[in-house]
Amino acid sequence: MQLEEPRALQVDESEQLDESTRRDTMTINMGPQHPSTHGVLRLVLTLDGETILKARPDIGYLHTGIEKTAEGKSYFKSLVVTDRMDYLAPLCNNLGYALAVEKLLGIDVPEKARFARVALAELQRIASHLVWLGSSALDLGAQSVFLYCFRERELILDIFEACSGVRMMTSYIMPGGLQADLPPNFEQLVRSFLKIFPKRLREYHDLLTNNRLWIDRTRGICLLPADQAIALGCSGPTLRGSGVAYDVRKVFPYSGYERFAFDVPVGENGDVYDRYLVRMLEMRESLKIIQQAMDGMPEGRWQVDDPKIVAPHKYEVSSNMEALIHHFKLYTEGYRPPAGEVYVRTESPKGELGFYMVSDGSAKPYRMHVRAPSFANLQALPLMIEGYLISDVVAAIGSIDIVLGEVDR
Repeated sequence: MQLEEPRALQVDESEQLDESTRRDTMTINMGPQHPSTHGVLRLVLTLDGETILKARPDIGYLHTGIEKTAEGKSYFKSLVVTDRMDYLAPLCNNLGYALAVEKLLGIDVPEKARFARVALAELQRIASHLVWLGSSALDLGAQSVFLYCFRERELILDIFEACSGVRMMTSYIMPGGLQADLPPNFEQLVRSFLKIFPKRLREYHDLLTNNRLWIDRTRGICLLPADQAIALGCSGPTLRGSGVAYDVRKVFPYSGYERFAFDVPVGENGDVYDRYLVRMLEMRESLKIIQQAMDGMPEGRWQVDDPKIVAPHKYEVSSNMEALIHHFKLYTEGYRPPAGEVYVRTESPKGELGFYMVSDGSAKPYRMHVRAPSFANLQALPLMIEGYLISDVVAAIGSIDIVLGEVDR
């Protein structure tokens, strides 16, 4: 039997290297199933021994289609898909979407809703950072930190459950205010967390911040210069770790953030350690904001007084024909913002989260596009890891804290 000549493997031109670089190198896949990629991220790595010569992120494996799905639903119903983008910070996604729709409608929410939104968004920021801290520490071998972080995160999820009946995908912040009034035990739960968490945060610092092994694995590793971070569109702790004090809550305040006193932590070197320290300090600042929100929380309505935008109460539907009609039309047809376009930016735990909404006057968004911080920050990964060791890749991925639901939307 005559054997065929073996055919050369077809290599993507973007992955080809020159002759000097190809000598004694190896190209491997890291992911999309690797636990340290924090989701279905594929990295194509070209190695010289253990040194990374070239890195190329390959995304799209989650293929959620969230933006297009939202365009096929009414504004009222599209809220639920925003929970699934950064699924570790769904309330922050809800807030950005709600602010964009409210800007299209030309409405302002009551003061109680503003304060409650700020408190909930900062609780969500801490919960997201706790998942980042626990998982990135686990990637580098600090196993107990993961368990401690999830212990505190459970307290925050208990608060969300008390508000909405759901622990994660709450859809609690909605266009027009909140889905329901804050529960009677909301203040007790939040103040209990405010009392407990500072001590627990000090425990995290004791475990990691001055730990020689942690410092060796993070300090001076995977540098991201400030000018290149800006050029790549990075934001959030990834940008602030490089020394750029850009925080949407300060530069473009929304939902009343201009009333709250807090600092913006920044790093100096732009390495993994600085990105770690920025998030640790951010949790302390979030505690300050939550404390101020609770101290200043007003009484009154938690929704706009417009039955065409928010659903009437259930007791009204059973006894009032007009309320029943509004309820039926809202859930079947939705509301119709005037034709126009808006862009609203917020500061999510990952960075600048922007919603670009276009209305054609119908009940469905003509266009919804999300400026996702994880997508922009992921562009910096090759710059961070090229020239470093393959063992540093997991440290870099953890330090930018991506969520693939937000990348593949």
